Amino acid sequence: MSFTRLDPSDFVVSSDSVTAPAWSNNVTTLTSFFTASAASTGSYYLDVYNAAVTSNTSSVQFSIAYGHALGSGSAPLNPLVLQNTPTRINFGQYRNLIYGDAESAVNFGPGNTASINLIAIPVDRNRYKESLFPGTWNLSLSGSAGIVKLTDNSNDVTTVNYVDGGRVYYIVSGSNGSAATAPLITGASQRGFTVSGSYGLFLPDLGLFVLNPLALTINQAGGGIGLNLSSNTTNAAASLNMTNIVTSIIQGANFQLNSQETISSDYIFVRIKNQDYNYTTNPSFITGSGTLIYSNFINSPQTFPTTVGLYNDNNELLAVAKMSKPLTKDFTKEALIRVKLDF
Repeated sequence: MSFTRLDPSDFVVSSDSVTAPAWSNNVTTLTSFFTASAASTGSYYLDVYNAAVTSNTSSVQFSIAYGHALGSGSAPLNPLVLQNTPTRINFGQYRNLIYGDAESAVNFGPGNTASINLIAIPVDRNRYKESLFPGTWNLSLSGSAGIVKLTDNSNDVTTVNYVDGGRVYYIVSGSNGSAATAPLITGASQRGFTVSGSYGLFLPDLGLFVLNPLALTINQAGGGIGLNLSSNTTNAAASLNMTNIVTSIIQGANFQLNSQETISSDYIFVRIKNQDYNYTTNPSFITGSGTLIYSNFINSPQTFPTTVGLYNDNNELLAVAKMSKPLTKDFTKEALIRVKLDF
């Protein structure tokens, strides 16, 4: 077997960004949402499906969780420790996931820089590969005071902000990554905000939406939708809060989302000169006595390569590239084969 050493110039690395629908079955927009009749997750979170849970096509798309720094909105796990509740645990976990510590306040922007509660919408990990695609998602929420259409502000900012959880954008009223041009809510600090700050935070690298309850529970004049959230410390309150959030999404009937993945490709250019690889080492071409079966290959050798093998210096096979059809090779032909390795 003969080998040809590759030169550094034979290698080229390229990266491409690939966008795809995030929801199951390559659906870009969800308009129908379903929940299980008996959630096994108790007071912590509620899974949302793309179809009735009894359907063969049903799968989790995202979840809903409510968190409160003081433990309001759910019953204590132990009646003797009143503030140790699922909502307090949720708040601490998501705060730690976003900021990397258990002390940082959740900052929803001017008007609510130290929020004591949050609504988390983590997208199911199976729905995307690397991250969610900023500027391509839209979510409609409906409540007793009206409806609001949400997106991130990625197209409105020139500098991307980072937290421990990666990139972070404000969630604003608008569409496709841009805040609505009008109206500017009286008392709001900027377009797309409410009097109680932004509508939330979007963390594409975590696949996470964190909504600002204070911005949603106020009336429409302040930018909210009148979302009803209970502060009672009962299991019924926890169920009610998550159900009310899901109901708001169901009534909005529009959750558009795309994923984004960067695929790096290593292009390897295999150059075969006219004098190379014209003789076969296939034992079926030779008789038991060592004579060529096909005498015409003596004066006019010819081969038909179908595979390129890539080896390291220890003669270990690292990768194999298959060609779509055999390549005719003799002394009158040269070949340039481009091998693409994705990783």
